[in-house]
Amino acid sequence: MNGSCNVGLIGVGLMGHGIGRNLLRHGHMLSFLDHPGNQPVDDLIGESAVSKQSAREVAEASEVVILCVTGTPQVEAVLFEPDGVLEGLKQGAIVIDCSTAIPSSTVAIAERVAERGGRFLDAAMTRTPKEAEEGRLNLLVGASDELFAEVRPLLESFAEHIVHGGPVGAGHKLKLLHNYVSLGFTAVLAEATATARRAGIADDAFLEVLGNGGGGGVILERLRPFITSEDPSGFRFSLANTLKDVGYYNAMAEDLGASREVAGAIETLYREVNEAGHGETLVPALIAILEKR
Repeated sequence: MNGSCNVGLIGVGLMGHGIGRNLLRHGHMLSFLDHPGNQPVDDLIGESAVSKQSAREVAEASEVVILCVTGTPQVEAVLFEPDGVLEGLKQGAIVIDCSTAIPSSTVAIAERVAERGGRFLDAAMTRTPKEAEEGRLNLLVGASDELFAEVRPLLESFAEHIVHGGPVGAGHKLKLLHNYVSLGFTAVLAEATATARRAGIADDAFLEVLGNGGGGGVILERLRPFITSEDPSGFRFSLANTLKDVGYYNAMAEDLGASREVAGAIETLYREVNEAGHGETLVPALIAILEKR
């Protein structure tokens, strides 16, 4: 898959828009599903992308279909419901699932795609919409060695770092491990920030100590703009998605019989703020929410 190909994209949201933009920049032909959840698509259409009215139509026009939707229920719906991808999938076509999903469901989904004559891999994303627009996503891939080698050139059109974690499902397992650590540290840092303020510690002193010590890293830098100036744009991820991802991690850990005491407490925190009506709030604002408790 070294040349251009017909690619279908389902989910032109904050992350999917950047994927679509970079596919076009690398010479691929793009069809996408028209959906109210899409970001503005005039720029994509201006570069020759074509809007389709159903997932079936997207699949009929594509050699590769990329799914960039919220989670397992949405993946299953867009694939299997009437007028879904499987109804239009070509023999030998490839489905790439870039969502965050439950790994056990991913394996079952891959089997159904194979029964229809297609091929499936999970390619979960990390990083933010900014890197998506720049073509600099990280991808965590679950696929056979042969399929990974075939698809890698296409993935490189919108990703900077690509890790092949193993067979189907490995990408989603790695994504849940990554997000648990990332969102777990977010919860710890948000609580610590709220506590520091109650203790009368100046934000700049708090940030300097963490940055020069064990608290330094990506999450501190994503939350730093909110701590210093209440700017949430450093971490454009909703608290609803945070609860979903930590919930998926706990489901995986439970299936494995793995310890999840800490993960359970983190999920409880995110569930409480969601039940309080903060689901659409961006993650950095968790600091302000905890301050008011």
